[in-house]
Amino acid sequence: MFRSTHVHHFTPGTDGLGASAVLLHGSGGSEADLLPLASDLLPDAAKLAIRGTVGTDGGYAFFRRFPDRRVDEADVATRAPNLAAFIAAAGAHYGLDGRPVAIGYSNGAIMAAALLLTDPGLLGAAVLFRPLSPFTDDLPERLDGTPVLIVDGADDDRRLPGDGLRLAERLARAGARVTHHVLPTGHAHTAEDSRIARQWLGAIAG
Repeated sequence: MFRSTHVHHFTPGTDGLGASAVLLHGSGGSEADLLPLASDLLPDAAKLAIRGTVGTDGGYAFFRRFPDRRVDEADVATRAPNLAAFIAAAGAHYGLDGRPVAIGYSNGAIMAAALLLTDPGLLGAAVLFRPLSPFTDDLPERLDGTPVLIVDGADDDRRLPGDGLRLAERLARAGARVTHHVLPTGHAHTAEDSRIARQWLGAIAG
């Protein structure tokens, strides 16, 4: 019996192939935030949009931060397995085949990176907008060529210079196949982010 541990919204796919996307919103957001973006990037795929379990900024997040905004790595490490178990259980409940593509923004992108690094068999690919590394040190788990797209903003005032690159390098050392872009923009998602992601997703699907 499926026990939903996370508030979520599920949209069935229309391509009949069982392709699916897991959507992880940014800090202060909700499960609805990335549905328009996912419909643009993967219009035919089933979509599992998940709400974070941490209340913050009038909305939700997937993990806690310290008052100085540093990532609480212990909190990430505690919450990531629970989220991974929910994604796997929801996939079975909704009849999804294969491993989903994660689409994460900001806080959700950081948690998606944590899922890649702690449960390498869970995700088939990941699109990470404005992430940073969830962990200070490399982990022993190995990714077997999982494709990952990271898109940073050069003028992002919520990130330190090189945050995205450090994550890209950590994922590459773990065995991921990483594509990294830096755009001349800030923290907000842009049309160029979407264009790059559509092109990348088309390439890995081909």
